[in-house]
Amino acid sequence: MDLMKERFAKLLLGEDMSGTGKGVSSALALSNSITNLAASVFGEQRRLEPMSADRKARWKKEIGWLLSVTDHIVEFVPLQQVSEDGTSMEVMGTQLRRDILMNIPALRKLDAMLLVRKFLGSSFRDPFQQFPESKLMFCDEQEYWYVSKNANESEKGDAPRDGEKWWIPTVRVPPEGLSDQSRRWLQHQQDLVGQVLKAAMAINADVLAQMEIPEEYIEALPKNGRESLGDSIYRTITDDYFDPNGLLDSVDLSTGHKIVDLKDRIEASVVIWQRKLCNKLSWGPGVSLEKREQFEERAQTVLLILKHKFPGSAQSSLDISKIQYNKDVGFAILESYSRALESLAFAVLSRIEDVLYADTVARDPRRAKSRRRPSLEDDSTESLVVDATEATSAKSSDSFCWQELEDRSLDSGGGKLRKIPRIGRRKSMHVDKVEVNVCGVGAGSRSFSHR
Repeated sequence: MDLMKERFAKLLLGEDMSGTGKGVSSALALSNSITNLAASVFGEQRRLEPMSADRKARWKKEIGWLLSVTDHIVEFVPLQQVSEDGTSMEVMGTQLRRDILMNIPALRKLDAMLLVRKFLGSSFRDPFQQFPESKLMFCDEQEYWYVSKNANESEKGDAPRDGEKWWIPTVRVPPEGLSDQSRRWLQHQQDLVGQVLKAAMAINADVLAQMEIPEEYIEALPKNGRESLGDSIYRTITDDYFDPNGLLDSVDLSTGHKIVDLKDRIEASVVIWQRKLCNKLSWGPGVSLEKREQFEERAQTVLLILKHKFPGSAQSSLDISKIQYNKDVGFAILESYSRALESLAFAVLSRIEDVLYADTVARDPRRAKSRRRPSLEDDSTESLVVDATEATSAKSSDSFCWQELEDRSLDSGGGKLRKIPRIGRRKSMHVDKVEVNVCGVGAGSRSFSHR
C-alpha cells in the first residue's frame, strides 16, 4: 500500500517530489513510469532463460496500478433507458473511450502470452505436447549454455561475435548442434514471439499516428523535402523509376544511429510534404498534385520497409517529440505499454536467434558469417513493396485471433504457425494504415500518417 501511494504521489506531482510545480505533464509522467518499470523489471534480457517469479509478480502488480488509470478515461455514448412505465428514452451514458476499450485488452493478452503463459514463464517445463522431453525454457538445459565475455577464446568457440553485442554472453551448443526436437521447438517459439512483436508494433504505430505533431517539431523542420532528404535520396524518390530496395541498398545502415538518422530525414520530409498538400503550398513549377501524392507515398513506402527491416531501432525524433509534448493520458499509456511489450518481444527474439545461430554454426561452420539481426524480414521485402505501392480505395484489413494462435501452439502436429497475413496498404487521401485485429478487440493499426 505504501509503495502504491508513493507511485501515485509521484504521478500527481509530475515527478517533481519537491512540490515546486516544475513537474512534467500527467501524460508524460505516466509514460515515464511505465517505461522505467519495464526497464527495471525486464532489464536487457541477456540470456534465454525463465524470469523469476518475483519479477513477474512485481510487473503484474505495478503495471496493474498504472493501467488502472484507464478505467476512468470514458466518453459519452447514447443509451436506451426504459422507465418504470415502460417508456423508452435515449440518454447519454459513459463507456471506456474507444481506443482504450479496443487496445488495453489486446495489450494485456499480448502481455500474458509473452510473459506469464508462454515465452518467459515457468510453464516452459512442459509447454507443448509435441515436445514432452523439454526442460526449463526453450529446450533441455544441457542443449545450450552461456560463456561470459571474460572467457578465453577456446571456451567461446569459433562463432564470431557481433561487435555491437560484445556485452552479451556467448551461446554454446554441443559440437553436433541442437537436437531436432529442440531446434523445432526454438523455431516454433521464434514464430510465436515474432507474431507478438508485430502486434505490439502495430498498436504502438497507430497510437503514435493519432498523436498531434507538436509545433516545436514543425518549427524545427527544414524548408523543403530536398533539404531534409539530401540531393541523392530526393532524386531517387522523385525519379520516374522508383526502387525502394535500391534506395536502402545505397544508404549506409551499418549502425543504429544511421538507421535512426534516415528515419528522421524521411519522416521530416513526409511531414513537410503533407503540410504543403493540406495547405496547398507551392512545390515549384511543373509539380502536379498527382506527383506530390506519389512522392509522399514513395517516402512512406521506404519508411514502412525500413521500420519492418529494423524493428529494434531507436525511436525517431518525431516519435520522441510526440511523446514529450503529448497531453492525452490515454495515448501516453497505450504508447508506453505497447512500446514496453515491443522491446521485450524483440529482446526475447534476439536471444532465440542467438541460440539458433550458434546451432547453425555448429552444424555448418561455413555459415558463420551469415548471421543477420532479428527483424521482420520473413515477410519478403518484395511483398511489402507491392502492398505499399498498390493504392486502392477499398479498405484492406487482415485479421487474426490470438485464441487461434494459442490453439495452434498446442497442436500435436508440430507444424509451424502460419504467418500473420501480409501487411496491406490502402489509400484514402493521405492516410495509410496497416491493421491488426485481435479476436474482435481491435489491436490498432500500423499507420504512418500524421493527423
